[in-house]
Amino acid sequence: MNIAEQIKKIPGCLFYQDYDLTKYTTMRLSSRGDLVEVTDIKALQQLLPLLNSHHKKYLVVGWGANQILPSICEELIIHLDFSFDLSYLDVEREEYHLPASLGLNYLTSHAVKFGLKGWEVFTGIPASLGGAIYMNAGTNLGEIGNLIKSVTLVGVDGVLREEKMTADSFTYRHNHFVKPGDVIVGATLIHLGIDPAISQKIKDYLEYRKKTQPLATKNCGCVFKNPHKELQAGRLIDLMGLKGLTVGGLRISPKHANFIENTGNSNWDQFESLVSIIKSNMDCFYGIEFELEVKIPYH
Repeated sequence: MNIAEQIKKIPGCLFYQDYDLTKYTTMRLSSRGDLVEVTDIKALQQLLPLLNSHHKKYLVVGWGANQILPSICEELIIHLDFSFDLSYLDVEREEYHLPASLGLNYLTSHAVKFGLKGWEVFTGIPASLGGAIYMNAGTNLGEIGNLIKSVTLVGVDGVLREEKMTADSFTYRHNHFVKPGDVIVGATLIHLGIDPAISQKIKDYLEYRKKTQPLATKNCGCVFKNPHKELQAGRLIDLMGLKGLTVGGLRISPKHANFIENTGNSNWDQFESLVSIIKSNMDCFYGIEFELEVKIPYH
């Protein structure tokens, strides 16, 4: 029995071979590969040891807001689709036990309704909770890592474990507790108290992001990490006069230079070409080596 047939036999795993993966990233670059949708934790606990025993590489994709997939994806794509009763968010709580597949948009709406301090930091980020935790997602208002009390993961051996967060668990756009092959399945979040002013703060920041970032286009969010807090990647690209530069159907956003927009049926090769142009110009003009914020297989 081959690995595909074994995956199909796991309750809670839906396997799709040579599948169109284009919609699984927010940038919508053309991509194909094998996909497994996992609907519960027990299914994942069976899936990961199976993949490990076959030495099959895999990649977890949530909303795909900060990921790029190649035209032909060699890794198996795992997409979590855990059930969640949204009525859980009808009341304010001291702690929230949430699945990794839940979208941050639901949490932002909850924060607006109840004025949860701290939750404004992920305003407007189009991501699942698991993806946001993995990369310590944030905005100018702060980072999500400061709100995480614990994270639940499944390891390559299928064992479920809980990681308690410490002061060293996160740094800028990075976590220090997810081991190779681990999959985040849930987390416990806290807030920093109740403040009615938070609701308006979130609404104002959403308006600010709409004005300054291309939220309505097909993009992957910020492509590059800021070299320093005082040195914004978008500003540096803008100063080089690269706004609007196109390669195929991709262009550097005229609204925010750290965003690359997909205006057509673009692909991986075009993305790599445009990124290469930006990085070489950065090195030439400033002597700075840009580090990617977006996650790319094989990099």
